[in-house]
Order: sequence, then structure tokens, then C-alpha cells
Amino acid sequence: MSDAFTVFIRHEEKVLLMQRADEVSDLPGAWDGVYGYGDHNDLDNVVSRIVESTGIPAEKLQHVRTGESRGIAMGNTLLEITPILFISESNVVTPKTLYKNSEWVDPGMIGKKEYCTPSLRDMYGDVASFLYILKTSIGQEQNVAKEIQARLSGSGSLMDIQGEIYGVLSPNYMKGYIFVEASAFHHVEKLIGRAGVSTTPIKNCRKVLDGESPLEDVLPYLEPKAATTGIEEGCIVEIHGGAFRGQSARVIRVTESKEEVTVELFEAAVPVALTVRADQVRVTQRVE
Repeated sequence: MSDAFTVFIRHEEKVLLMQRADEVSDLPGAWDGVYGYGDHNDLDNVVSRIVESTGIPAEKLQHVRTGESRGIAMGNTLLEITPILFISESNVVTPKTLYKNSEWVDPGMIGKKEYCTPSLRDMYGDVASFLYILKTSIGQEQNVAKEIQARLSGSGSLMDIQGEIYGVLSPNYMKGYIFVEASAFHHVEKLIGRAGVSTTPIKNCRKVLDGESPLEDVLPYLEPKAATTGIEEGCIVEIHGGAFRGQSARVIRVTESKEEVTVELFEAAVPVALTVRADQVRVTQRVE
């Protein structure tokens, strides 16, 4: 067995993939991390390999974690390859040594690359994580999230995957879906009791959507939105809170800093400007 490693480099929300040159003997043209030989515990050796393959300066690199090695067939050779994760302050890359191209990709796109070195996605999950989407019954999102958290804090048959599930998120404005951060798809299926595993299925949790979810598709839904988002002067709204519940009004001013709107009630005998919280109104007709 040879001692080899594959380095994954993250910059913000992207991970660096390197494409092997056509003249490389093993897997020419395949997408890879930064591949190298030598002692993976010698970080100076690992950093030197990153620098010579990518051109990223050593001072821009920070080691995050090293995973367990995997037995992987590279061409005609079976190697023990250790995955390693680094963070880079720079996204400027000049492919050299084995590589002809580079690309910063969303982690959720690793498995969708047409041609990658063996187990590349699995090795990334050994040192980092992916985002998975669970389909739930509408209105049961919080209950499913609580059940997942209870299972992860228990001492039963799921103890072996507790270290593989990193987080559960249920935004209150997302209906019918929750998000799970985990190292691999099959761990999430075991967690919710799907795909023929012995775990009891979680009630109101239907399935895990296929594949890893690209962060760029999900992050916009995770960012908190101001209550005034989508409300403009001239919009017709219905008040659903307070003493004027059920009445219609026209928006005459939007105060984003306070998340308030000022409206005029349609049914008032005398036009009166009324200021209410933006989360107490629902837009029924938008400005043309």
C-alpha cells in the first residue's frame, strides 16, 4: 500500500476541483482534489503539494481536518488515500503538475461531475459535509426536526451515525421541507428510517430528495427576510392582526428600518393613517 492523500480546498462556499492532464497515466482528464504522495501527517509536505499544484500561496492556506484513509483503486494500483480539508483565503488558481484545469464548484455538484477520480464525493464527505433536503408533511416541519434531534441525542441504534449528522434546520417560512447537514446520503436515510433500514420511520417525513443539494440553490431560502419584503407603496393589503383584523387598506408608506407600514383603511369614514407591523399585513394586490 502506498501512502497518498487528496486535499480538498474550500474558499467561502466553493470547493476546488482540479482536472488531470491528458498525458497523466492514471485517469487522464478526471476531476480530482489535489493529489499527492507522502506522509499526510506532515502538513508542510501537504502544503507544498498544494502550492506546486495550484499556485495558492502557503500563507493563504489553513488546515481544517484530516479524515480516515480509504482503500481506493487508482488505475491498476490499490492505494490508501487520506482525505484532507484546507481553507484558502484566495480563489486564484494556476493548475500545474498533474493538472490542466481547475474549477471552484458548489459541494453539491461534486457528484454531478461527468468524470471524477474514484470515491471523490465520498472522500469529501469524510472531511466536510453536504446539505440534504427532507420532504415532510406541510405543517409538520418543526415536529420532524424535533424528532430528528431527539434521535441524535439518544443512545440507541443511531449512535453510530451521530457524528455524521451535523445539523438540522427548519426555517419557519419553508413549508413542506427541512434541511439536514450530513456527511453522506445513506446516513440521512438511516436517520429517518427509509430505504429498508431497521430504524423506525419518522412520522410525517416522506423521503430524502435525491442527491446533495447545491448550497447556491438553498442559501437564499435560509437568509432571514425583512417583514417588509415585497410590500410597496400603493399595494392593497389585508390586516390580519390587532384591532383592525380583516380590514383592507392601501399602503402609503413603508418604513424598512422599523419593519412597519403605514396604511389608509378603505372602510374608514375619515381617511386616517394607521401604522402597523409589516408582519400583520398580507398583500392582496400589488402595484402595477
